[in-house]
Amino acid sequence: MARRAAIGIQDFGKIIKNNCFYVDKTLFIKEWWDSMDDVTLITRPRRFGKTLTMSMLEQFFSVNYAQERAVFETLQIWQHAKYRSLQGTYPVIFLSFSRVKGNHYRHTRMILNQIFTELYERNRYLLHGDLLSATEKNYFMQICDTMEEHTAEAAIHRLSEFMYRYYGKKPLILLDEYDTPLQEAYLGGYWEEMAAFIRGIFNASFKDNPYMERAVLTGITRVSKESVFSDLNHLKMITTTSKKYETAFGFTEKEVLAALEEFGLSDQKQEVKCWYDGFRFGNHDSIYNPWSILNFLDEKELKAFWVNTSSNSMVGQLIHDGGMEMKLVMEDLLMGREFRTQMDEEIVFKQLNKKKSAVWSLLLASGYLKALEVKQNDRGKQEYVLALTNREVRLMFDEMVMDWFSNKNLDYNDFSEALLNGNKQFMNDYLNEIAQETFSSFDTGYKPSAFKQPENFYHGFTLGLIAGLRDLYHITSNRESGYGRYDVVMEPRDPTAHDGIILEFKVRDPKRNLPYRKP
Repeated sequence: MARRAAIGIQDFGKIIKNNCFYVDKTLFIKEWWDSMDDVTLITRPRRFGKTLTMSMLEQFFSVNYAQERAVFETLQIWQHAKYRSLQGTYPVIFLSFSRVKGNHYRHTRMILNQIFTELYERNRYLLHGDLLSATEKNYFMQICDTMEEHTAEAAIHRLSEFMYRYYGKKPLILLDEYDTPLQEAYLGGYWEEMAAFIRGIFNASFKDNPYMERAVLTGITRVSKESVFSDLNHLKMITTTSKKYETAFGFTEKEVLAALEEFGLSDQKQEVKCWYDGFRFGNHDSIYNPWSILNFLDEKELKAFWVNTSSNSMVGQLIHDGGMEMKLVMEDLLMGREFRTQMDEEIVFKQLNKKKSAVWSLLLASGYLKALEVKQNDRGKQEYVLALTNREVRLMFDEMVMDWFSNKNLDYNDFSEALLNGNKQFMNDYLNEIAQETFSSFDTGYKPSAFKQPENFYHGFTLGLIAGLRDLYHITSNRESGYGRYDVVMEPRDPTAHDGIILEFKVRDPKRNLPYRKP
């Protein structure tokens, strides 16, 4: 009988005890412990098992779970005697920044203060007896929702010291979703303040902390070292292109095929692959989205699960505001093409509005793009070949494009219908109205002489509008066509039902009211 595909459970022990569906990833414990890295930062897309992995680490190592050995006895890690002896032997500090979301700095810092307060409340046993001096007990009692910044910055460091003295063993520090407050700060316009505060916390917790045994941080993005990890030279960065832990997050094809067989869904393996495969971590190029697989096993229906789990507003805003060139790259990606670019996986949030490569770095880290190839070019720069991850992601971007080019009065489906019916007047009126509301001079070109720039942009814009017709047409874009060749051709999948359509884009010469021509 198939196990139950429980959705949204983040507690490792609860999953195992209730015999819920679980793909055994416990060998990550061995791989991480054997690495001997002091501080490890692992970035993976959202809903890829980061929180569950951190819960697994806590329940394996923490002295608070020393009596829970049975949770691991049927799992792969228990086959190794060395690691059986480690279970339940370390103090652990485990906290998550997942809920640190505020519209302004004071609100967000208050939430962080609450998290530290809750952490101290769970460890009030340290106040008993004379382990702590009067001064230290006074500091302990200062940890509250309204504490000063300098008190909060030292909170993890000081707790590490107190726990070390109590247990005689340095604690492990586990911090989940470390970058959530930083992303919120970027969107809310208080980046500098938040980055300074987080930098103070991290320096005290992970750099100048002699009471820490080891630490693991997880998040979506690799935030620039200068922003929050200054002078943290012993930090081991694991990104989506790193070879370490490449199968520890997400499901491999072998694991998915076994799951489909368990749930009696093996006949849908090809469609499941098209929808949810395509993620690449390190050299492993066939990683499935675990959130979508779990939901498919539960609902037994192929649809977009992952892309709707949280807001894509930042991604949409960055692409929308990125100008003509970025939109044209998105056109290529939506058409199934690859995109080659130089970039650094380290994300400098202050550059997101200025540096196009920073946006591609964010999309890669977030799982919307996959790296087909990474190599060093002749100038020593990292060069990436990128593509959209899978059908689920492509659907998200299709819908995003439709949202950009629509308003309450105009529906993109109306444009497609007018195109199919040959209603050129409506198409012209639609384009004029949407252009006035949506396009910027940056998108369409500052100078009339820049004839190719606005032509390319309207080309990409129209492709976005007709993307929803892919079920009826093979759509081929020929953006670099030049004279005498089409820009877009729409070949009907059923020639008996629809006519073929050829689209050509030209810039009008305002002096002669004619299409612009090079002299």
